[in-house]
Amino acid sequence: MNHAIKHLNTNTIQAVASSHPLADVSNYGVQKANKSKLHSFGLSVFAGVFIAIAFVFYLTVTTGSDASSWGLTRLAGGTAFSLGLILVVVCGAELFTSTVLSSVAWAQGKLSTLQLIGCWARVYLGNFVGAMLILLLIFGAKMYQLDGGQWGINALHVAQHKIHHSWLQAFSLGVLCNLLVCLGIWMTFSSKDMLTKSFLLILPVAMFVSSGFEHSIANLFMVPLGIVLQHTVPAEYLISLGYNANSFADLTVSHFVLNNLIPVTLGNIVGGGVMVGLGYWLIYQDVPVPLTNPAPLTNPAPLTTQSITPTSLTHGSTSDLATTTYLPSQGTPIMNNTFLTDLTVAQLMDTKAITFSGQQTATSALLELSAQQARGAVVINEQKELLGFVSEQDLLRNWWANDFELDQQLSVADVMQTEVLSVTPEQSIAELIEFMTVDKSILYPVSDSGVLLSSQYLSYHQRLNKAAAKRPSIYPVIDNGIVVGTITRQHITQHLLLQMQFQEKGVSEVQQKTTSDQAA
Repeated sequence: MNHAIKHLNTNTIQAVASSHPLADVSNYGVQKANKSKLHSFGLSVFAGVFIAIAFVFYLTVTTGSDASSWGLTRLAGGTAFSLGLILVVVCGAELFTSTVLSSVAWAQGKLSTLQLIGCWARVYLGNFVGAMLILLLIFGAKMYQLDGGQWGINALHVAQHKIHHSWLQAFSLGVLCNLLVCLGIWMTFSSKDMLTKSFLLILPVAMFVSSGFEHSIANLFMVPLGIVLQHTVPAEYLISLGYNANSFADLTVSHFVLNNLIPVTLGNIVGGGVMVGLGYWLIYQDVPVPLTNPAPLTNPAPLTTQSITPTSLTHGSTSDLATTTYLPSQGTPIMNNTFLTDLTVAQLMDTKAITFSGQQTATSALLELSAQQARGAVVINEQKELLGFVSEQDLLRNWWANDFELDQQLSVADVMQTEVLSVTPEQSIAELIEFMTVDKSILYPVSDSGVLLSSQYLSYHQRLNKAAAKRPSIYPVIDNGIVVGTITRQHITQHLLLQMQFQEKGVSEVQQKTTSDQAA
């Protein structure tokens, strides 16, 4: 049997509502550095492809716009170029200019200097390979002939402009460029919604492109494209468009590397890795970073409660056991009641609850549930390991299917549910109550990015009435793979009623004492 047990683990549900500004960025850097080299290189190649494609889009949008508004033309080109970074983020590629944010993980001591430099070098090389692949395809497709050859002239002018900055100017433009790129990437950590991430990237990218800031990976495509065109297109092509054969002779590899690529790359590192990454790290280094995804507790503290006693046991094979998985949480509990948040499942669970074996007949199980006035019970083997859960509904459904005739051959294993929600002894009762009773996605219809998901206005109490969670009322309690008890909605309700009565009695006694003191 293929069983899947889902746990409401306390550690899993402790995700904070809003993560620390550095938490996601730090994890982002560690993940990049720790990826397999082949995996990282492959994704880097894709990033180079995406950025090169974006520059092709830019050239197409801005070609033939001499008579148009200079600013609006560049805005259109910059907006088109944002496609590149959107593809990188949405498709999960590795881009050098955003990878420099791994400086945060390095500053926190999570990466060594060698790991940091190795990651940057690998991604940079992969981006170059991707850019060269698109260059070959664009040249092979003879894209430079578009618009009567104006597309190629536009590419040559853009490439030529880039190699005529002074060293300081190229460096400064590189700083400004990656300041915006990394701020755009930083903003995407505030949302899990891909459409929102995409919109967040458009304006920073459009701004740096339209303003002429320098992006090293984009230049790895753009300037080599100009160099290739300058050395391969016939002189007649240039002459027919009003240029002579030597108009773009300064487009050489040495001019590109020395006058553009080196200062722009260094500027990109300073703008993204230093100004954004280390800048925010310096601000927040003394602020504790919450664990947004703590690891599941592997060795829970032993219980002092009595183990559960099965009513009927038979041996079950290891292959029949359920594999334990963890249920995603609803986030931080809303409840602030200290009494409930400190109360755990171990304090309220029933350690002598009724249990069944898989071989027990379904008829005897139904009779026993009726006699015990129970709605359901866990199914375990001799080792008290969970095999499944059977309820009155499961038994009645199969009884109905058999025209309400008793089938002595039908076993509990035949009718039980094998996907069972379970909890651990350390689980907070407050979290369990919230999970059992409230669907927070309906109570608070807002996406992770803060977008309202409901078009209808409802008051809090109206939403609360609609937010009834359709979840089980009985949960097996699992400790180190062993069933140690069960907890039901009734157990919790009875405890809360007793607590309420105790509080009311205490208030009454205080009032009586106050009255007698006043009378005296």
